[in-house]
Amino acid sequence: MTRWGMVIDLDRCTGCRACETACSMENNLPIINDEQTAMGRSISWMKILSQVSGDFPNTKTEFVPRPCMQCDNPPCTKVCPVNATHQAEDGIVAQIYARCIGCRYCANACPYSVKYFNYYEPQWPESMKSRLNPDVSLRPKGVVEKCTFCRHRLQKARERVRAENRPLAESDFQPACAESCSSKAITFGDLDNSSHRVHDLSRGPRASRMMEDLGTQPKVLYLKKEV
Repeated sequence: MTRWGMVIDLDRCTGCRACETACSMENNLPIINDEQTAMGRSISWMKILSQVSGDFPNTKTEFVPRPCMQCDNPPCTKVCPVNATHQAEDGIVAQIYARCIGCRYCANACPYSVKYFNYYEPQWPESMKSRLNPDVSLRPKGVVEKCTFCRHRLQKARERVRAENRPLAESDFQPACAESCSSKAITFGDLDNSSHRVHDLSRGPRASRMMEDLGTQPKVLYLKKEV
C-alpha cells in the first residue's frame, strides 16, 4: 500500500513562498480581498509560517512551510457527519466538495489549522480566468477546502503509466509545491518505498513531526536545522 508523504528540510527553506504561489495557481485558490483577510478568512493551502528570534540587530528568522499534514490518524475525518472529508486508500485525506454541508466540524477538529471555509462565492478578475486549472474543481461558497497533495496529478499519472504499461515512479507524481521549490527543501514520495528519497529522509535523525504528541501521525515530516 502506498503512503504518500512529504519531508521538508527547514535548513533549505528560504521563505521565498514559491510553493505558496504554485499551490494557489495549481489548485485555483480564490483571491481574498484585504477586508476578508483582516477578518481571518484568507485561504492558503500551503502557508509559510515565520518565527523571528533574538533582539535587533541580532535577529534570526526561521521559515516553516505548512501544508495539510495528511495524518494517518486524522481527527477531521472522524467528525465529518457526511464523510465529505475522508481518507483514501493511498492515505491522502481528500475532500468531496459536493458532499460538504459546511458544518466546519473538520476545521475545528484539525489541530494544524489547515482547513479553510469559503465564506463567499469565489471570484477572479476576467483577465485571470484563463489561468484557472481545468483539472481542479472550483469550490463554491459554504464548503471547507484544503491541501490534497495535488491528488488530481496522481490520478493523471496513474492513467499515464497504465497506458504505458509500467509501474508508477517517484518522478511521475509530484505536487506543485515540491515541483516549484528552487532550494529543494520539499521532498515528496512514498514513505514506505525504500527507493524513494522520502523513505530514508523520514527515518533520519533530524526528522520530526509537528505536534506529534497528539497522536495524529502526520505524513508530513520536518528535518530540523543542523546545529
